[in-house]
Amino acid sequence: MPAPTALEKAPGPIAESSPQQVSEIEDEVLIDASASAPINASAAVTAIEVTAEGTAMQIDEEGRPRFAPAKPSTIRSKSESRKVAIPPHRMTPLKNIWPKIYPPLIEHLKLQVKMNLKDRAVELRSSKLTTDTGALQKGADFVKAFALGFDIDDAIALLRLDDLYIETFEIKDVKTLTGEHLGRAIGRIAGKDGKTKFAIENTTKTRVVLADQKIHILGGFQNIRMAREAIVSLILGSPPGKVYGNLRTVAARQKERF
Repeated sequence: MPAPTALEKAPGPIAESSPQQVSEIEDEVLIDASASAPINASAAVTAIEVTAEGTAMQIDEEGRPRFAPAKPSTIRSKSESRKVAIPPHRMTPLKNIWPKIYPPLIEHLKLQVKMNLKDRAVELRSSKLTTDTGALQKGADFVKAFALGFDIDDAIALLRLDDLYIETFEIKDVKTLTGEHLGRAIGRIAGKDGKTKFAIENTTKTRVVLADQKIHILGGFQNIRMAREAIVSLILGSPPGKVYGNLRTVAARQKERF
């Protein structure tokens, strides 16, 4: 017959036992529990790994899961296309300088390019070799900049720098001018032999294109704002000498800033 345990030796309920007997009972119960069911950390990890459906998941010392690196996705993105219309007066320059236009689009952006003579447009399409998600938009901006009248070297800067933009506005957006008043406003913007326009470009580090009543500005956000303010002043009738003075102030501030 097995020996009676501490619970059987107690004369009555545990509440009626002495404090010494209660402590002996607790010690014996704790020792029996630890001896009969030891905790196995490796078994717990193995159980978690078995429940994971075919995934190589591991548990670190702090109990956090460790996942295997993600496999590269094999899903192919759908090819997109973009068509940029070319004005009639820019078709001949486009044909002459085409050998300089398509290499940056093909080699740098990994796009497919086609000149559509029937529709007078340049068609761009992404391929499986295109890695940059914004390559199609950059290519369209590059072709559009050339179509607006910018030099090819200035348009290529749109592909290399991310903080360049093109802003377009008309003279009538600033002030409604007709006849000789409109011609004089355009003359004030251009200046004699284009000196005023060149001064605005060099001071604000932008490029300006005068296309009849439309004005296109290429540059950074702050630089475009300064160039636009100078051109608006000329449209409103400010003399070029006053605009030159303001440009000198802007140039001095930029030198102090840098």
